[in-house]
Amino acid sequence: MFSQPLTPVAGNLPLSFVIAALPIAVVLALLGLARWPAWQSSLAGLIVGLAIAIGVWQFPAGLAFAAVTSGIAFALLPIIWIVFNALLLYHISVAAGRIDAFRDWILVHLPNDRRSVLVVVAFCFGALLEGIAGGGTPVAITSSLLIMVGFRPLEALTYALIFNTTPVAFGGFGVPITVLGAVTNLPTLALGQEVGRQLPVFSFILPFYVIALDGGRRSLAATWPMLLVAGGSFALTQFVVSNYVNYALTDVLSSLVSLIVTVAFLKIWRPAHDPDYAIASAIRDSARHETLSPWSAWLPWVLVSVVVIAWTILKVFLIGDWKIAWPGLDKAVFITLYKTPYAAIWDFQPLGTGTAILVSAIIAAGLMGIGPGGFVKAIGATWRQIRIAMLTVILIVGLAYLMNYSGMTYTLGLGVASLGLLFPLVSPFLGWVAVFLSGSDTSGNALFGNLQVVAANQLQLNPVLIAATNSSGGVMGKMISPQNIAIGVSTTEFKGREGVVLARTFLHSVVFTLLVGILLLVQQYIIP
Repeated sequence: MFSQPLTPVAGNLPLSFVIAALPIAVVLALLGLARWPAWQSSLAGLIVGLAIAIGVWQFPAGLAFAAVTSGIAFALLPIIWIVFNALLLYHISVAAGRIDAFRDWILVHLPNDRRSVLVVVAFCFGALLEGIAGGGTPVAITSSLLIMVGFRPLEALTYALIFNTTPVAFGGFGVPITVLGAVTNLPTLALGQEVGRQLPVFSFILPFYVIALDGGRRSLAATWPMLLVAGGSFALTQFVVSNYVNYALTDVLSSLVSLIVTVAFLKIWRPAHDPDYAIASAIRDSARHETLSPWSAWLPWVLVSVVVIAWTILKVFLIGDWKIAWPGLDKAVFITLYKTPYAAIWDFQPLGTGTAILVSAIIAAGLMGIGPGGFVKAIGATWRQIRIAMLTVILIVGLAYLMNYSGMTYTLGLGVASLGLLFPLVSPFLGWVAVFLSGSDTSGNALFGNLQVVAANQLQLNPVLIAATNSSGGVMGKMISPQNIAIGVSTTEFKGREGVVLARTFLHSVVFTLLVGILLLVQQYIIP
């Protein structure tokens, strides 16, 4: 059994810390400074990680490659399987004209008020897209929809990015929480509950914040009842579902409740007409009332929500569930810091959430008149969109597993723990940095989740709370992630000016992350 060394570089913790941090530093530097593509940066980091793990930590090569392949298997199933099928559903919807139908629904059924449209589309509907797919899809779709109803591209992107924060921790049917549990060996249920106690505070504030950003006190005074309904219903449902139902369903149920309640409220209450916030007459007149029923726009998203919720309640995902002890790795490593063997179990679920989404896509294709040929074309379009992102996720999760099993992460955790009482304030910024540069809360949890737990244990802090904060702080970095911005820019008329969008969102991101740190201090020291 391999025993993880904690200070392999001359028996010195600071030096060992610097060397252990090199793989992550390489990824971040190449991605954020050299502007290398994400997959190339991740590959370089993995190569450096293998060299250090084998050459400095003396991690046997066989164990090193077993750790990487174990991470790759986890990246493929469930992470990539979920995202691929969710994007497949989106491309089927595009082919069937449901995205254009959604625009018509907005123009026909929502008030002639851009602020109301902004909240319903970017906040409520964007959260539903995040819950189903994630991966930048919400920003791309909602910013395009906002532009279609008259928002300027810079406005649309900025607001879509800011709204794409609090739902991110539960995106893709809870994949970030699932990954966080896998890399930290903490129960995912407890992690989901803790994140669900932190983020509802910000979910409630978010609609007020964005509307104030858009129109100041005047807009707040005109729309506060709607903001109270939208933010309050989302935050309350987010708390209840994550703590008492199932964290994987948090985004889907919260967004659906918020959508239904907000739209229903806008049927009985509407903001006073304000010409400055009215949708242009030419745009409103262009709505196609006869081509498709506007309500048909909701078919794909309601369908997948119903199928996955039923799938979860009926526990279909447990059929054929097979927990595989990873060959050559399971209990072949001894965690020196915790004095316990390191398990390596891959939970193979052929009927997991990703399969439920695939079933939804097949049903949706049939209902919307997409035949076998169109379905195959949608698969091709999905593959072209996601293939590079798939490679990035595989490489970054493989690196995370390598660092965890070799012991490099535990060395980093010991080093960060030296911050002492200041660590809780810094903790959310670790997640923020990881998501800012990796573009994914899932990747941020894979990179720094275990590091946070090691530091928490050394400081006798609540490890579940600290690990959850890695995810909660990380989501605030999503709005300034170059990858997230690039995906949004690629579908709008604002191409080539990512730096302008970054400048518009950076301060908001820092402020929200600092507030997460303050909330963590309160939870840790005042309200345990």
